[in-house]
Amino acid sequence: MEFGMFHEFQRREGQTEAEAFAESFAQVDAAEAAGLDVMWLAELHNAPERSVLAAPLAIASAIATRTRRMKIGIAVQVLPLCHPLRIAEEAATVDHISGGRLIFGVGRSGFPRTYQAYGISYAESRERMVEVLEIIKRAWTQERFSFHGQFYNFENVCLVPKPLQRPYPELRLAVNSPDTFQQSGEQGMPIFVATRLGDLNELVPNLRVYREAWKAAGHPGGGKVYLRVPVYLAATERQAREEPRESIMYFYRYLGQRIEDSARQEGARAIENRAERGARLLSIDYDEALRSKIVVGTPAMVVDRLGELQRELGLSGILAELNCGMRIPADRVLTSLHLLCRDVMPHFRP
Repeated sequence: MEFGMFHEFQRREGQTEAEAFAESFAQVDAAEAAGLDVMWLAELHNAPERSVLAAPLAIASAIATRTRRMKIGIAVQVLPLCHPLRIAEEAATVDHISGGRLIFGVGRSGFPRTYQAYGISYAESRERMVEVLEIIKRAWTQERFSFHGQFYNFENVCLVPKPLQRPYPELRLAVNSPDTFQQSGEQGMPIFVATRLGDLNELVPNLRVYREAWKAAGHPGGGKVYLRVPVYLAATERQAREEPRESIMYFYRYLGQRIEDSARQEGARAIENRAERGARLLSIDYDEALRSKIVVGTPAMVVDRLGELQRELGLSGILAELNCGMRIPADRVLTSLHLLCRDVMPHFRP
């Protein structure tokens, strides 16, 4: 199983932007030294209280120059906000700088607020997503190409550089709404799933739909699924349970409010049940979060829980959120990271 850390380059309360970057890069360096498989980078905008990670490919390039082994993943590049040629050039450049260590995760984001800031309609996000991804693939695989679509038109374009990995870096797709599981299976795309909006039990039927669609489309194998999930490890069960409590509960309140607000925004669809999901997060208690949304414990407990999830969901890997609510001190985050790499990862190796 692949082990990654999902990183938002968080800006904790009282930090300057420079301090936020320095603390986050220290965690990247520690992950490389500890043997982590992948460092995953979010894309967040207009959230000064939360993150400085607005330019994931720029950060990926910096990570590429300070690491030699660990893969660098984007989770995810919000494609409808991108100019397709520009983002194809930048991602291909990072693939070269990293020596072919880039994994390119893509999605459209669940929140309209950034689209409003960028002057792009969230109601167009699904169509824009399809168009941008198709252009990027053509740019990476064809010496020259033309494209004529709803939003973009290109004639006889030659993209330089082409990616180092051929035909291109691995693509993974973030899925949240029920209908996207069917579509991603039909397309033969590896997927990211998460417990932010729902819970672990809800993933089982959705992943069944994904794998049935994958098989019906004639793709080899059974599809790859990667779970983004809050994870926290400590030496004792009590520490593991209590140390992240404040941070996790703050995060779910923060997220619940944003999801409720997004239900009233342009482009929100009834199938996504945003108002209901937001209300659930605002009222969730810690015991419920422990049961259905997060993985915490001693290394032995986390090994057991991840083993259960691997069997139930058919996981190919995880993206561990080690401090989703930003309230856990940096030294404890590093301890959790070291325990994950030293005492958990070896149990999932051949």
